[in-house]
Amino acid sequence: MVNWLIREFEVSFLKKQNILQAATKSFTIFGYKATTMSQIAKQANVVKGTIYTFFKNKEELFDEIINNLITEMKFLAEQSIHDEDSFIEKAHKGIEVFIAFHNEHELTIKLLQEQKEIGTTIVHDALKRLNHSIILYIQKKIEEAIAKKEIVDCDPEITALVMFRLYTTLKIDWEKEHEVLSPKKITELFNFYILNGLSKGQDLGSGRKK
Repeated sequence: MVNWLIREFEVSFLKKQNILQAATKSFTIFGYKATTMSQIAKQANVVKGTIYTFFKNKEELFDEIINNLITEMKFLAEQSIHDEDSFIEKAHKGIEVFIAFHNEHELTIKLLQEQKEIGTTIVHDALKRLNHSIILYIQKKIEEAIAKKEIVDCDPEITALVMFRLYTTLKIDWEKEHEVLSPKKITELFNFYILNGLSKGQDLGSGRKK
């Protein structure tokens, strides 16, 4: 009986993963708005009713795919950092992985295109959620650094947003009209603009040494 239940669970899990993979492929090719459940069913080689045993509609299916993307981004970010890295190195490496994933993944590229050309609301919300996940990741690293007394106490949420905006400015906006900045140069600029204000011994209000 137990073995039968395990087998049923495995079969169900594999069916769901197959549907998710098929849906990801369809969204990547056609975008969210143009993708239909019939297309996904054909891609997954299942009847359309099978999809509805796992997801009540296309929006719920898309939502799980976005959640999986966020999980994958966080995993890759954690893989890029080391315990001996400084706070600024951890933040920089993590943001770099997130931004690269966001800008290079085939699905996010298609979604960015759809948002620009059509302005689909659910796509806009999904991309906004991806960006917010980056800020939450940075916020967590800031909270850890504060707890370890690597940096002075500050508002983690505001600081995470500032760091994210600074990175995207240096990595994306700057490169539109200037020479590409190396990872080393970006780290140096992070140190100059951020770390000097967060380092222990600094007064955040005045910027003077205590």
